[in-house]
Parts: sequence; structure tokens; C-alpha cells
Amino acid sequence: MPTPMGPPWPRRHLLQAAAAAAWAGAAGWPWPAAASGTLQRRPLAFPRDHGSHPDTQTEWWYLTGWLQRADGALWGFQVTFFRSRVTVAQALRSRLAARQLLFAHAAVTDVAAGRLQHQQVTARWDGREPDPAAPPAPAGAAVADTDVRIRDWSLRRVADGGYRVHVPTGDFALELVAAPTQPLLLQGDAGWSRKGPQPQQASFYYTQPQLHVTGRLRLAGAAAQVRGRAWLDHEWSEALLHPDAVGWDWIGMNLDDGSCLTAFRLRRADGSALWAGGSHRGPPATPPPHVRAFGPDEVVFEPQRHWRSPRTGVRYPVAWRVHTPVGVFGVDALADDQELDSRASTGAIYWEGLSALRDAHGVAVGRGYLELTGYGAPMRL
Repeated sequence: MPTPMGPPWPRRHLLQAAAAAAWAGAAGWPWPAAASGTLQRRPLAFPRDHGSHPDTQTEWWYLTGWLQRADGALWGFQVTFFRSRVTVAQALRSRLAARQLLFAHAAVTDVAAGRLQHQQVTARWDGREPDPAAPPAPAGAAVADTDVRIRDWSLRRVADGGYRVHVPTGDFALELVAAPTQPLLLQGDAGWSRKGPQPQQASFYYTQPQLHVTGRLRLAGAAAQVRGRAWLDHEWSEALLHPDAVGWDWIGMNLDDGSCLTAFRLRRADGSALWAGGSHRGPPATPPPHVRAFGPDEVVFEPQRHWRSPRTGVRYPVAWRVHTPVGVFGVDALADDQELDSRASTGAIYWEGLSALRDAHGVAVGRGYLELTGYGAPMRL
């Protein structure tokens, strides 16, 4: 059975692998020092690649967005499922063998109150497809399409291409339907996304932006009908982070005109960029909108304002000016206190939360999520 844990960790493969390693070690399992293989580039194929890839080291399905009640009350939310392969257990034949570890976290930001709530669950999984004749397993990640679950938490892609979210926790609950309004966006070069200067530092990565969200949010004992916009990332990889990288800054933004913007950079200890990337897809049009992938030298993050956590003392840049090939944008946290402290599990402290996107003149043009890691201590396995 999955076990509720402490605060969640970010989605990037370094921390996810670290969490798996820590959990596996606590259970008495050995853990390899590095990924077990090299990812082989190939064309993505759907719906198969919506499903899990248990032969790779790390994987995540990551849904973030904003929810609004009829009276205008605003919340940010994130629901993330991680999968990590336990390489040394792959040869074990027993169905009790923990060939895979599954993790999930969920968080809700109350923008008006400036407060974040979060929960997470974990589970072992034997890595096999479920037996239709057997009772449902407590956890699993289907191969044929998106269908990941841990106990009563689930994220599932349904026949119309939308995603159903079911996340009940003691502090809040999310019952959401996220319906596509646009085609998938293949990040990087046709879904092959470089994450560092070495060729093996790459992942398969696609995004489903501009998801139309409806459903119910329960918070502080009260339920509300909500609607909003969301962004889904699905990524899987064999590679770990470059050894010179101490952390990263990342944004995924849905613009009001229907376009979408991704930008990220990996940082060295002196704050300089080790690698960068991202993409922009224009608003819907006929013919299809142009997609511009960003090169590693085409994205610059400039911090504009900082916030210091009263709990951990870590200082985060919560407002940015981001230079891209398609323009200069401002990114401003909609609540400063969106820090997640996972020292009880992975040892990491990081910041991730709902933020506004502004154009070069300061006009709000969209919303999305900002992620900041490595500001308290370098990210290391």
C-alpha cells in the first residue's frame, strides 16, 4: 500500500531519482549510482507515448494551472505523478518485486491568502500491466495510454483526449476534467529535448498546453465549482543532471491569446547559465501556428525581485525578466510563499507556484507556473 509522506518534490528528473533512491534505500534495496542506459532517439507515436515507459529510468506526468470560482476567487494547482525504475530489481520475477517506484504530489495555492497546501503519496509497483481478471492493483502506470494511480489518487486520459484528475486528501480535494483545445506540442526537436551540453543529457518531452479545466475544488471544508486553464508536461529520460548544474529555473505559460511559452535554464554555482531552452507556439490560426524552438544561447533569465522564506531562510527570485527569441517577458509570482520543503523525504527545498506573465510593457498576457530549484543547496544525488 502507498504511504503518505511529507511535502512533495519538483518534477525534474534529478530530484525525482533522488527521491526514489532515498525511498529504495530506506527499504533496504541497493540503488545504482547512475542511470542504467542511454536513451535512443526515435519518433514519438501516440497514443502509445501517452502511456508509461517502464524501461526508462525516470518519468513524470505534470499538470499545473489555475482555477477560478464564479466570484473571481483564484487558486493555483498542481498534480504530478512520477515513476522511477529500480534497475537492480528488473530481473526479479515475483509480482511482489518493486521494479518501479511511483510517487504523486498535489498542491493548491490560495492566491488571496498567499498560502500553499500540499500532500503526497508513494507506492511500489511491479511494472506489469494489470490483469483484467484480478482485483485492481493499489498502484500502476499503464503502458498503452495515460492511466497512473496510487491508491485513490489518479490521472487518466479518456476517450476524448481529456484528462480526469481525482485527488482526495485530508486538507483539500481536486476533481477535475482537463479538456484539450489545441494539438500536442512536441518540445525540443520533434519531442527530443536536450537538457545539457552532453548528448546523453536529453529526454523525450511533449506538452499539452491550453487545457480547459472544469470541476470541483474542496478546500477548508468547503467545495466550489471551478474552471480555468492548465498545462500538462509528460517527460521520460535515462539521463541525470550535468554535474556542474546546481539547479534550474523554468516557466510554462498559457497566454491569453491562445499561444504558449516554455523557457528554462540550468544554473552553475556562480549563477551563470549552463544550458537553456524552451519553445513558443503562436495563437491558433489557419494554417497551423508557427512553433519556434529556442537554442541553448537564446534564453536569458534576469531576476527582478526576491523573497526570503521565513521558515528556511532561502532567498528566491520570485519575479523575472525573461529574454527569448519571440520577445521579452516579465514573470511575477501571484503569491510569494509557494515554497515546498521536502527535507523530510528528499532533502530538497525549492519554490514552485502560480505566476503572471507580462509583456515588455508590463501588461498581463497570461498565467502559468514558475519553478526554482537549487537556491537553498545544490541539487545532488
